[in-house]
This record gives sequence, structure tokens and C-alpha cells, in this order.
Amino acid sequence: MLLLSGLVCCLSCKVTNKNSMMAQNPSPMEEHIRPHERVDGSGFEGKKISLPGIFEKDPLLLMGNATSRDSVNLLIHFHGDESVVAHALAENEGWVAVAVNLGNGSSAYSGPLTDTERFDSLLQAVRQHLQQPIRKLYLSGFSAGYGAIRSILKTSNYENIDGVLLLDGLHASYIPAQTPLSMGGRIQEQDLAAFEKLAKDALSGKKSFVFTHSSIFPGTFVSTTECADFLLVATGIPRKPVLKEGPLGMQQVGESAQGKLNILAFAGNTAPDHIDHLHGLYYFIHLLQ
Repeated sequence: MLLLSGLVCCLSCKVTNKNSMMAQNPSPMEEHIRPHERVDGSGFEGKKISLPGIFEKDPLLLMGNATSRDSVNLLIHFHGDESVVAHALAENEGWVAVAVNLGNGSSAYSGPLTDTERFDSLLQAVRQHLQQPIRKLYLSGFSAGYGAIRSILKTSNYENIDGVLLLDGLHASYIPAQTPLSMGGRIQEQDLAAFEKLAKDALSGKKSFVFTHSSIFPGTFVSTTECADFLLVATGIPRKPVLKEGPLGMQQVGESAQGKLNILAFAGNTAPDHIDHLHGLYYFIHLLQ
């Protein structure tokens, strides 16, 4: 009994130690302040074509019927229901898109795209179905989808990408692991190096880079807010506080824009707030051009 009591006491002291990493409290799964409107892609009229043989799960090419222009913008979107991508096409003429879903977690997306082979194969498969040439090539990623984009930006295909849209998805590791900045941790800057380069190129107008983020704080890895702050410090752009309505009832609280770099901050730290960014795809792609 004495041994057991001592063990419990030691464990208790360890948990309450202010220098220890406390277990993360999950964000509430429901929130009723904002409307959290959703799109369903019902207005999309066009073709949906599966592209087999590239990834374990086949990407889906979406082409609207109103693509009568001499050339089209191609959006390759990583992580998110195809209906959201379809809605974006229905709301924006002159675009075709590919919806790529490879699983959960950024590693599910980063691994398959570490070299150029699969991305090149994807582009080749898309071109076989298009009647027009590709005017500009854009990448978008929601949540974990940033992992694919980071891998692509690290390859020679960086020069072929005209712009990137990140929807509440950009993270990095803490150093030491799981040690937030407030507890003396640092950001693993190498995790953000490709996006820092992109941000600086967007600042000079060479690329377009739009990054939207919520106020969610994961605790065990770098939040999207902290990643945004890192990029702003790297580029020397200040935060500008605002208070205005965003798409589908989102509440924007900050913006930083210069050149072709746009970083937009939104309120909310719940799961619905996170999903809002995905459903706002149709709206945020306007900022890429």
C-alpha cells in the first residue's frame, strides 16, 4: 500500500508540473455563433472523369460545360469532398479542376508526391481530356492537403506552379517535439521553408499565394496561426486587424496583403470553423488571379 501510494503521488506531481506537456483539450465539435453554411455542388453541370493508375485512390477530373474559352485555368485540389470543388467550378467560369483525396494526415499526401513522377503523370492524364491548353496552373489544399503541396513545391515543378491556395492547412513541428512556443519551444523552420520561398515570390509578383486560417490551436504541433505569423515575419508584412463578414458567414478578423500574397485570419476554434474554409473554396480562388 505504501508503494502504491508513493507511485500515485509521483504521477500526480508529474502531471501538475508546470513544465510538463499537458494533454490537449479537444476543440468543441459544435458552435452556434456563425451559420456555417455548406455547399453541395448541385449547380455543377459538366463531366466528372476518374483518372486511374496514378494514386491508390483515383483523382477526379471535373470539367464544366461552359469552358468555351481558348484556354483554361487548372486547379488541383488536395483533400476535400469533390462536391465542394464542383461548386467552385459552377461559380467560376474558365476553370477545370482535379479533386485528389489520399487519406488522413499530411503524410498521406506528402509521401506520394516527393518526386515529380506522379504529379507529371497527373498533369498528362488531365491534358488528355482537355480540349483547351492550360493557361495557368494552381494548387489548393485544405487541412492535411498542404502536405502534397509542400512536396510539389520542393521539386522542379515549383517553376510550373502559378499560385497556391491553402485553406486552414499549414503546420510544422515544434522543437522540442510537442513543446508550444509559450513553453519555450521553437518552430521547425525547415517544415515551412518551401512556403517561405513561395511567400517571398508572391510578394514580388512572381507567384500567387493565398493562405486562410482559423484560430484553432492544436497544442502538439504548430497551428495555422503560428505558421501565418512565421510567414509574415519572414516577409516583413504586418497584421492588419479587420472585422468583416467572409464567405458563408465566416468572420474575418485579420488580413495581410502585398503583391500577390494574401494571408487572411478568421475567427473560430471549432471543427465547423475549420470546415468553413473548405466550403469557401469557390470564393477564395478569386484571390489567386
